[in-house]
Amino acid sequence: MEQLIVSLVSGAVGGTAVGAVLKKLSLGRIGDAVIGIAGGGIGAYLASLVGVSGELLPGALDQTAGNGFNDVMMSIASGAVGGGVLLVVVGAIKGMMAK
Repeated sequence: MEQLIVSLVSGAVGGTAVGAVLKKLSLGRIGDAVIGIAGGGIGAYLASLVGVSGELLPGALDQTAGNGFNDVMMSIASGAVGGGVLLVVVGAIKGMMAK
């Protein structure tokens, strides 16, 4: 559950960051954050389907405690990437519909 929350929050951050960089695709701060949250959830879901987990990141801070740190880092990465990608897709669709 915690990893889902981390993915959603990092998705909001990722969507907002992409919206700030790519002004033409931005939906406004709130729109970017909302799309980012959805993208973060989708990114986390797709990462779990593919089987991406923290085991892909060698050298965790605490090797004896399992891969909790790696799982959190993968949740952050999948959420941020998912949020950014979904914002690009939605922004591009919005741009095409405006023409």
